Amino acid sequence: MILPTASSPGWLLAGTAALAYMAPVIMGRKASGHAQRLAMTPGWLLHAMALAAGLLGASPHFGFAPALSMTLWLVLATYAVEHQLLPQMQSRGAVVVMAVLAALVVLAAAAFPGLPLEERASPWLALHLTFGIASYGLFAAAVVHAWLMVRAEQRIRQAAEMQGRMPLLALERLTFRFITAGFILLTATLAEGWLFGEQLYGHAPKWDHKTVFSVLAWATIAVLLIGRSRFGWRGRKAVHVLYVGAALLLLAYVGSRFVLEIILGRAT
Repeated sequence: MILPTASSPGWLLAGTAALAYMAPVIMGRKASGHAQRLAMTPGWLLHAMALAAGLLGASPHFGFAPALSMTLWLVLATYAVEHQLLPQMQSRGAVVVMAVLAALVVLAAAAFPGLPLEERASPWLALHLTFGIASYGLFAAAVVHAWLMVRAEQRIRQAAEMQGRMPLLALERLTFRFITAGFILLTATLAEGWLFGEQLYGHAPKWDHKTVFSVLAWATIAVLLIGRSRFGWRGRKAVHVLYVGAALLLLAYVGSRFVLEIILGRAT
């Protein structure tokens, strides 16, 4: 099976976005966090145009790479909004890491745009995909904040300077808000897929790899939220459970589609 790739305009947008994302990396750690985030704006806008070209073009496609690309785009959007509302939450290292990852996934989405979306697909499929990708984005944002939380905890243990930075407890509360919102959307996605699977996909719901990993991810995050509410789970213990849940969710759609599209080279 010959795998499809993006059109020439799609490659142009993806390549330009990837180059634009390299600006914060080239600027280095000497640049201020504000300057780094400002430098990422052209890449973020071009990234959005590349996503739109793949999903709204003459031949719309979707697969594991566009899902990753859209997820990281949502994380960057969330991060930008947060810095407007919470200027004290800054991490130059996080900006550089996300810029490199964004450059990689936007190119991956051009190289592996996925399979064509069926014209006769249910109009509710768009809502289903939107809920699913939004939950991916929220959990990815939660993972980023959990990583920042661990770094903040390390600085406290090392008695490092914390002035002007986000307080640890406030960062923890923000992390769990993302987790809760992601869990709600994931629940809605699973419920919609299970109750209306035949209308969405043309067949009754089945226990395939995507469903199994999605349910395992849902159960893991449910345990995390119950553990925090009933037993006060926090810190590294909570972060590790979040990482496991996020990894299972990544395997659910992105992992299963990667195996089908790349390794097995088939649609279903």
